[in-house]
Amino acid sequence: MAMTFATRPLFALALAALPLAAPVAGGLTVTLGAAPAQAQAFSAQRQAIAEASSEIEGLAAFYRERDFQPVWTSSEAIDRRNALIAALQEAGNHGLPTDRYDIDALIETFRAADNPYARGQADVMASRMFLQYASDVHSGFLEPGDIISDIFQELPRPDPNELMTELVESNPYSFIAHLAPQDPGYTRLMRVKLRLEQLAREGGYGPTVQAGSLRPGDTGAAVIALRDRLMAMGYLDRSVTATYDALLQSAVVEFQMDNGITPDGVAGGDTIRAVNRSVEDHWNEVVLGMERHRWLNTGGDVPERMIFVNLTDFHVRVIDDGETTFVTRSVVGARDRQTPEFSDEMEHMVINPSWYVPRSIAMRSYIPNILAGGSTYMQVLSNGRVINPAAVDMSRYSVSSFPFDLRQPPGPRNALGRVKFMFPNRHAIYLHDTPEQYLMEREVRTFSSGCIRLDDPFDFAYHLLARQTDDPEGLFNRILNTGQETQVDLEEHIPVHLVYWTSWVDDDGTLNFRDDVYGRNARLSQAIRSLGVVMPDTAS
Repeated sequence: MAMTFATRPLFALALAALPLAAPVAGGLTVTLGAAPAQAQAFSAQRQAIAEASSEIEGLAAFYRERDFQPVWTSSEAIDRRNALIAALQEAGNHGLPTDRYDIDALIETFRAADNPYARGQADVMASRMFLQYASDVHSGFLEPGDIISDIFQELPRPDPNELMTELVESNPYSFIAHLAPQDPGYTRLMRVKLRLEQLAREGGYGPTVQAGSLRPGDTGAAVIALRDRLMAMGYLDRSVTATYDALLQSAVVEFQMDNGITPDGVAGGDTIRAVNRSVEDHWNEVVLGMERHRWLNTGGDVPERMIFVNLTDFHVRVIDDGETTFVTRSVVGARDRQTPEFSDEMEHMVINPSWYVPRSIAMRSYIPNILAGGSTYMQVLSNGRVINPAAVDMSRYSVSSFPFDLRQPPGPRNALGRVKFMFPNRHAIYLHDTPEQYLMEREVRTFSSGCIRLDDPFDFAYHLLARQTDDPEGLFNRILNTGQETQVDLEEHIPVHLVYWTSWVDDDGTLNFRDDVYGRNARLSQAIRSLGVVMPDTAS
C-alpha cells in the first residue's frame, strides 16, 4: 500500500524497535549508559559508515566532511526517511527501473540494525539508494552513448557530495521532488503516461483497422474500427457513424498532423499504420521521451534563448523564455550519414561561406572524377594555396592517397548556400542554407551528409541578429551583397540542442509522435525493457 505523509513513517516503525533512547552528537541515538560505551558505539558506527561509503568517492567525501555522522538513522531524520521511501514508491510514475530501488530490502536492513555498526551500514545503504534514484530521475537511467554511437549528449549527472549536502540542508520532500526535470514538457509526458496506463486497463484503443487505406465516403467495418480508435485516442467525439464522413475526415487530418503525416484527410498506408499502433507502443515512446528529457535536465535553470533541432521532426526552432519565437523546416542527415545528437553553443555565422569539402565526401563524390582527368568546379588546394589540377600528374595518386584539399568558393551554387551558422564541435556539424530548397517540400527530409539545412536561413539570421542590431536585415544584406566571406560574431552565444524526440506533448496538451527514421528507438527501448521498465498492462 502506498504510504502517505500522514501515516507513521515505515522507517520510524522499523527504528522504533531498536534500543534508541537519547540523542548524542550527530543525531545518533543510543541506549543511555556510561560515556565509554557511547564512545565505543559511535566509533563502531563511524567505522561502518567509512567502510560502506568508500566505493563512491563523492559519498565518502560527504560522510568524511560530516565526521561520519549518520543521515538517515538518527531519530531526527524521520522526515528524510519518509521522503525517500515515498519517492521510491512513486519511481514507476517516472518510468524508472524500479527494481533498482529495493524498498523492502532497505526497510529490512533498518529493522535488523540492532547495533551501531549495523546502523552505520544501513545509513550508507539508504544514501546509495537515494543517489541511484536521484541520478536516474535527474539525468536518466541509461547511458545512451554506450547504446548508440551517434549520441554524444553529455548527461548532467549530479555530484554525489553536492546531492547529499543539499539534501541534509533542505526540506527533503521538496528537494527530492525537484530532482526530476521541471520543464512543463516532462510533466505533460508523465500525465500522458498515466493516462495510457488507464486506457490499457480499460481495454486499449479497440480492434485494429483491417484495411490498406480508407478515404471519405467509404463505409464498413474498417471505417468503424478507424472511428473507434480515433475516439479512444481523443480525436473524435462519441459517434455511431459507419461512414467516412466529414467529421471523421477532420479527425484524420488532426491525427496526421500530430504524427508527422501529410494532412490530406485520407487514411493511407502511413496513417493506417500509425493509427494501428497499440497503447503499449505509445507508452514505450512516452517513457523514452521522458528519459530523453532527463538527458537535458538543467535543474530549472532554463536559458533565456536556445536553438532546438528535433531531427525526427525536420524542424529548427528558436525558443525564447520557454516560448517558440521562430521555426523553419530543415533537412537532416541521410540514414547512412546520420546527424548525431549533442549540445553546444552557437558562436557566429558566416555570410558568403566557402565550403571546405570533408574528406569522406571528397573521396566519395569528387576525388575519383579528378583522378580520372575530369573537370571540377572545386578549387584544389595544396597547403591552403589554389593549384591547377591539370598541371599535376594525378596518376601518382589513388583516392585514399590524394594529398590535396577541396574548396568550393562562395557563390549561389555553393553547397552551403549563402550563410552558415556555427557552433564549433568535433562532429563538424552546423546549420546552413542550401541551393537544394526543393527538398524542403518532402515529408521525410533525410538527405544531407549530416549537417542541418534550413528552409528559411535568411529569416533565421535576421532573428538571431535582431538582439544586437536595430537593422538586422540591412546588416545581413549589406554583407551578403559584397560576395565576400565574412564572419559575424554573436554577442551572446546561444545553446544549441540536436535531439531525437519521437514523442512530446505540445503546450496545448497535444501528444505528438514521429517516425523513428534512424532506428534509434528500437535499440534504446530494448535497453529500457532489459532493465524491467515495461507497461503495467499490455492490452492494445
